[in-house]
Order: sequence, then structure tokens, then C-alpha cells
Amino acid sequence: MKIFIKNMVCGRCIAAVESIFTEMNISLKSIALGEAETQQDISGHDLEKLEELLQKTGFERIKDSSHQLIEKIKNLIIVKISELDIDENFLLSEFLISKLHKDYSVLSKTFSHNENITLEQFFILQKIEKVKELLLYNEFTLTEISGKLGYKSVQHLSSQFRNSTGFTPTEFKKLKVHNRKPLDQI
Repeated sequence: MKIFIKNMVCGRCIAAVESIFTEMNISLKSIALGEAETQQDISGHDLEKLEELLQKTGFERIKDSSHQLIEKIKNLIIVKISELDIDENFLLSEFLISKLHKDYSVLSKTFSHNENITLEQFFILQKIEKVKELLLYNEFTLTEISGKLGYKSVQHLSSQFRNSTGFTPTEFKKLKVHNRKPLDQI
């Protein structure tokens, strides 16, 4: 049985969800961002208890196909950005088409209709959160960050950053409170 789970955005999320299944003595075939496949079917009281435990930990079982698709899109985008390997010719549409084998207009409409934000806006907001993280870690220069996240120039990154946060990257680094958002809340 495949179970789709909302808000699984990192390796720690996978570990947390896996521990819920272990606690319930439900054997897993596989687990990945946004989904878990069990060895056996789950129904009735066990399914209700699983949903309750998932919710207590900040996750949610996704029941309908459009929300499952949205969660797959979000996870693909988050993972792609975390890899820090986006070149300046990267096209979100081509990337999602190649991974999900669906027409981009369908993906875009489904996402926008359910999330009240476009796919491109979501992608930009995710990149901005990654820029914030990288600025705070101070491992890379702004030029390196812009290259790793597919910006055509530092000016492009700075402009997008300022439009999103109200600060330049340099001003952001100097702030005492950094106002980062959890990835599952974007």
C-alpha cells in the first residue's frame, strides 16, 4: 500500500515518519520524500491511528491525486535546490516535465489552483530560503551562491532577494534576527 505524506521535505522527515511506522509495527517496503510504501494494506483503526500520529509530528496523509502531485512537485523542487547544482540555463518547466511525465500546463494549473502561488513563485521563494541559509553559514561568496542556484548574475540574485525579503543579501547577513521560514511553510 502506498501512502502519500505531506510536509516530508528532508532526511530527518523521512526518519521521523519511519519511526512512526516502526512504533505502529507496520513494515515498510520503501520510504522516500512524500511517500511510504507498506508491506501490507492498512485500514480502519490502524489507518486512523497512523494519520493521528503523522499529524502530531507535523505531517499529513494526502488522500487525493492533485495534492499528491503538488507534494511531488514541492519535493522535487526542494531536492533540486538543495543539490546546489542549477545552471543558469535551467528551466523549471523542462525539469518537472522530465521527472513527472506530465504536461507543464497541467502541473502549473494544478499547483496554482491549490497553493495560491505559481510554480515559478514557489521556486523563487525556495531559492531565496536557500540563499538565506547559505549566507548565514558563510561558506560561499555571493558570486558562488548565485552560480550554484542558477542566477545569471549576482545582481539578479540580489534583486530577487530584495524583492522577496526587503533586504539586500548584505543587509540580511547583518541582521540580528534572520526570519527564515521552514521549507514546508512556503
